Amino acid sequence: MSSYQDEQPTDLQEQFTLRMRSLGTRTVLYQQNVATSLGLYNNDFISIDILRDRGPITAGELSKLTGLATGSITALIDRLEKNGYVRRQNDPNDRRKVIIVPLYENKEDVSQTYLPLHSAMVKLASSYTEEELAFITKFLDQASHVLDEQIDQLSATLSSKSSS
Repeated sequence: MSSYQDEQPTDLQEQFTLRMRSLGTRTVLYQQNVATSLGLYNNDFISIDILRDRGPITAGELSKLTGLATGSITALIDRLEKNGYVRRQNDPNDRRKVIIVPLYENKEDVSQTYLPLHSAMVKLASSYTEEELAFITKFLDQASHVLDEQIDQLSATLSSKSSS
């Protein structure tokens, strides 16, 4: 019996993988354009999205998730705080730590920028049944988990290369 890695993907599996990569590329390009339209650097906007996804986290956690050095994260947080996208809050459990709290969801420029995409995605979603949407949502959750694992593996590889 052959192992999973010995099995050759089917043509449909290859097409699926290529389309997922293409979707990822389009997502990155869209995010870069959103960042530019809001007058933000791309890393700033990536950090905003991480905070939207994860909720309030420490600067150290944000540094780890973005791969940016702590000094860069401090400057990034300063810019985001100055523009009203985040605020710093003392960690109630550890006074030495500061938690970065997202504030941007109610910002008019952010909601107006995302409104056309949101409307288009709601329209797309309305073309599927509830069961299909549940299946697609489950897939997206699992795909996100796979990507998180791959990011962690790449980060670990990069860390070991830079320390040697």
